Amino acid sequence: MSISFIKNLEFEYGKVSKLSPLISRVVCNNPSPFTFYGTGTYLIGQSDLIIIDPGPINESHLNSLIIAIDGLNVSHILITHPHADHSPLATKLSGITGAKIWGKSDLKPHKPMANETEEGDDFGFIPDYEINDGQIIQANEFEIECIATPGHTSGHFCFGLAQENALFSGDHIMGWSTSVILPPDGNMNQYISSLEKIKARDFKTLYPTHGAPIPNPHEFINSYISHRLERESQIIECLKNHISKISDMVPILYANVDKRLWPAAARSIHAHLIRLVENKIVQSNDANNLSAHFELN
Repeated sequence: MSISFIKNLEFEYGKVSKLSPLISRVVCNNPSPFTFYGTGTYLIGQSDLIIIDPGPINESHLNSLIIAIDGLNVSHILITHPHADHSPLATKLSGITGAKIWGKSDLKPHKPMANETEEGDDFGFIPDYEINDGQIIQANEFEIECIATPGHTSGHFCFGLAQENALFSGDHIMGWSTSVILPPDGNMNQYISSLEKIKARDFKTLYPTHGAPIPNPHEFINSYISHRLERESQIIECLKNHISKISDMVPILYANVDKRLWPAAARSIHAHLIRLVENKIVQSNDANNLSAHFELN
């Protein structure tokens, strides 16, 4: 099943886009193969504001957010996950607005590959408050539900806006691309379970941190899951043909993908193989090693 990616995004860097009665967005000028046009920071509310994913250390973006806030009270700063394109600006924004930072700080370190990713981990991220699955954050005009969606990272959270049946999906579900799953912090079994969890909630609209809103979540998530299972079948086919190393699978499975993304693609294949080992379909003497050999059981 092919994914109907949404490649268009109406925005101007540094300017506020009003997306709904309660939701506005400011896009940071940090485009890359991993961030699309850049980090979309969401401002929720009309009088008191909650801000989701302030973004990277970027003074221009910080100034744009201060202008967008326009003197209103910021009650909370929420972080979907501590990656360098989502969370680092939170500390400065908190210092200016007085709002506390809410998120999950646990990350499992991995040894980065050359040119692996521009997003990177934010190991310095320490929230003022650790959030939990199902936790409700109350504002004057609305409430936000914290929804644990491990997979992209072990502590990834999405945020549900009950008043508009909307979900801020972070990097869990993005309209323009699939999400990168990088072991050991990323886990493919957890990721697919988290996709099913969000699909069951039947949200009206998804607002990813990168890219445009997704207006047909159920169909889109189905295509996301089908894509993952299709990739898994391709990996199994490689193993049937005695292609046992990830480095040999990447040029075959990602022949039409920007080579700058191949290092991350290798880790995505690795995540699938770890899932297949966990599910006893594949075996390896060293499954956590990116250079290991894998074979079918």
